[in-house]
Amino acid sequence: MYKLLLRPLLFCFDPEKVHYFTFSVIRILFKIPGFKIIFKTLYEVNDKRLETEVFGLKFKNPVGLAAGFDKDAKLYKELSHFGFGFIEIGTLTPKPQEGNPKKRLFRLLDDSAIINRMGFNNGGVLEAVERLKRNNGVLIGGNIGKNKNTPNEDATSDYEICFEALYDYVDYFVVNVSSPNTPNLRELQEKEPLTKLLQVLQDTNSKKPIAKPILLKIAPDLTNEQLLDIIDIVKQTKIAGIIATNTTISREGLQSVNKIEMGGLSGKPLTNRSTEVIRFLSEKSNKAFPIIGVGGIHTAEDAIEKLEAGASLVQLYTGFIYEGPALVKAINKRILEKKLR
Repeated sequence: MYKLLLRPLLFCFDPEKVHYFTFSVIRILFKIPGFKIIFKTLYEVNDKRLETEVFGLKFKNPVGLAAGFDKDAKLYKELSHFGFGFIEIGTLTPKPQEGNPKKRLFRLLDDSAIINRMGFNNGGVLEAVERLKRNNGVLIGGNIGKNKNTPNEDATSDYEICFEALYDYVDYFVVNVSSPNTPNLRELQEKEPLTKLLQVLQDTNSKKPIAKPILLKIAPDLTNEQLLDIIDIVKQTKIAGIIATNTTISREGLQSVNKIEMGGLSGKPLTNRSTEVIRFLSEKSNKAFPIIGVGGIHTAEDAIEKLEAGASLVQLYTGFIYEGPALVKAINKRILEKKLR
């Protein structure tokens, strides 16, 4: 029903406006008695064999919602009933910021892709915390970043502020230094500043009653040499794992007119590259750390390929928008089929 009726209608309108409209509709629907049960029945696959333990956390299934969809933790409870095993919120920054000027979100229909240059638009970490205080069991990842106006030499402080604010309310952390939409942010992916940033967060983490997993989200545009550096950094700082990958700045092979837009590209054009990065990290590190695979998952087989390449968990974003919530169920059912063989 989604791909035949809802998607063609929604895709007639501006993508960012549709995003907020959809949030409003979902919120209203879940206030109607019985709708929660309907969504759970339609999309959830409840089976103990789907449970996955990764970096000390138990996930009810290995399919999550990637950061960027519910930046401000406004809809994580409702979205958890679409079959996801976990929800990643953010990217959150210490101070609220509007992000980049609109129009900043573009569909590439001929490529089943999206270009975004949102620029970490969010209401600030403290606003999200107030919503997370009402969480009643959804496994949450907190994706954190720096404010646009914070110079890179002071970036560590921004990440520390977000870490401290979210510590009691998220299950794991994701350090985002790979978005192409905040000026100079990707410079923090270089070995020296990245090692310093992650080590500071790990030192803060080690002083807590319970250390929480810290992951690093990396760009798909890194070279093999840079990926080898990432492996060394994980080993040195002892962070919990990697999320591979964020959006790409590459436009290779695109057909759509909107390919000229600046920003990060997500969707089908990223499928193979993100899987290559997962496989490279897994093989070169001898599976030394968990990887969450994200990028271009539009079918159940796309997810299986990432899991077989070395990912422990997968996340959806653009595929969820193009294929609808039935994709989550399809992936979980396909995982079960593979387990039964």
